[in-house]
Amino acid sequence: MREVEYRSNGVPLEEYTLSRWDHRRQKQSEETSERVQQQVDEDNAKCRADPARAERRRQAFETVARLMQSFKKQDHEITRWRVRLYCGHIIETEAHYTYTDPIDAGGYSKRCPECRKDGLTIVAFEPIGLRGEPPEAREPAPPPPPKKSSRAELERRVTALERENERLRAELNG
Repeated sequence: MREVEYRSNGVPLEEYTLSRWDHRRQKQSEETSERVQQQVDEDNAKCRADPARAERRRQAFETVARLMQSFKKQDHEITRWRVRLYCGHIIETEAHYTYTDPIDAGGYSKRCPECRKDGLTIVAFEPIGLRGEPPEAREPAPPPPPKKSSRAELERRVTALERENERLRAELNG
């Protein structure tokens, strides 16, 4: 596992005053959420009007869900983050250990479990640590000993090599 230097932004557990930048990011997040919801509503309407399209979308979602499940990560590959949301509540979130912060990991906004508001931007964050301990480094297992050949296999090999030897001598003398 490679070393990653994690970033922090503010201290979520300390008093935090929202900045103009925080307000601007939250407004952008809300506008983006509204546009996305409009697109989802339009797509849902198209799917209600076209059952074949609805079936293709269902199959695509199932394929993506299976693919995501196949990429299940081990606990030592997941970093836990403490984040303060725009609403002021503090939650924990997780991301793959290779991300230096939860925003880069796609956690730009979250749903708050306390006030139930959706699309809240992260205004402060700090790493807590890995979800689990990495396994201890082990020596690689030695290769298995070569399989012993049976007497019959060895006799066939000797016979084949003797024929090859005769053929090469004939070519050399020939």
